[in-house]
Amino acid sequence: MNTQEPLTAGDFTAADEPFALFEAWFAEAQASEPNDPHAMALATVDADGLPDVRMVLLNARDTRGFVFFTNTGSAKGQEIAATPKAAAVFHWKSLRRQIRLRGPVEQVSDAEADAYFATRPRLSQIGAWASQQSRPLEGRFALETAIAKVTAQYALGSVPRPAHWTGFRIKPVQIEFWHDRPFRLHDRIVFRRPEEGPGGGEGLSWIKTRLYP
Repeated sequence: MNTQEPLTAGDFTAADEPFALFEAWFAEAQASEPNDPHAMALATVDADGLPDVRMVLLNARDTRGFVFFTNTGSAKGQEIAATPKAAAVFHWKSLRRQIRLRGPVEQVSDAEADAYFATRPRLSQIGAWASQQSRPLEGRFALETAIAKVTAQYALGSVPRPAHWTGFRIKPVQIEFWHDRPFRLHDRIVFRRPEEGPGGGEGLSWIKTRLYP
């Protein structure tokens, strides 16, 4: 049983839109989480409709949505290509908070992918070329050999972005904020997009609902 008073600044349930609230919570997580405050659990579904979840890093976000990058040949890349919908969860244990979101997924532009790829460490750029993500690997030596070959290929100059490596944006139609409270009487609010309007409600005001714990 958790009887410690939760850390919170004001009444977050009074917020009237989710993105500013996300930024406020994310800033606090960056100050308090010991490792990877931008880590999120990403859920997709396979061809049989079986859910598949893994941890990824949030690499960009704005009012259009939440962006992560991956190899399009990976399991999540192929699952998104077949069913372009996803859900994600941020859990910040140090703050006893979580944010859930879900919605359709779109691929980012080549310009966005190029710009982000250019900010990655050189070895990470080389790894994007060398790794056949999610495919069977016969041994660590095979990966190290692939890395050596790519390193030699791009010994001089910048490393270009592989065509198979890009970003995906979750365009949320629902975002839920959860804050731990004593005796499991937690605070929860959910923002939903209206079903009608341009982009399936995009551009219209969010509908906010307070939920029972």
